[in-house]
Amino acid sequence: HQKKVLPDDGSDAANFYVLNAPEWINVIALTNANEVVLVEQYRHGIDETTLEIPGGMVDKGEKPIRAAKRELLEETGYESGSWEPLGRASSNPAILSNYTYLFLARECKKTSPQQTDGHEDIKVHTLPLEKFLRLVDEDIVHHSIVLAGVAKFLLKYPEYA
Repeated sequence: HQKKVLPDDGSDAANFYVLNAPEWINVIALTNANEVVLVEQYRHGIDETTLEIPGGMVDKGEKPIRAAKRELLEETGYESGSWEPLGRASSNPAILSNYTYLFLARECKKTSPQQTDGHEDIKVHTLPLEKFLRLVDEDIVHHSIVLAGVAKFLLKYPEYA
């Protein structure tokens, strides 16, 4: 939607455009072997394939933790019985109206095949946490909301830094 903003200083009004988006979730999913479950998928905005943590939209009326569990299972076939909220991040407050809720899932196990919809082409990978963090440092993993999740994780668990 468009917002017309009248500055307090009396200068001319300006138009701002905001994309109304649903809430999102992202999950740092760790296996018992301390490997991170990752998804590789094509992103149209940058015309590249990216390596990310699992994530997706919160459906209307759905709680973020339920969406996190659903998205992890759908995208990767992994489940966890140990969930912890890591906080939230403004997805892009300059133009987006939503937040991304960040979660840590421990003891993840592969329990089923992926259940992607017809528009998702996702390859699943697992990497040792240490190697994943190197890929973040080397800008190979560069999705900003993924980086927010990694930052929240490392702030809470600095021993992994």
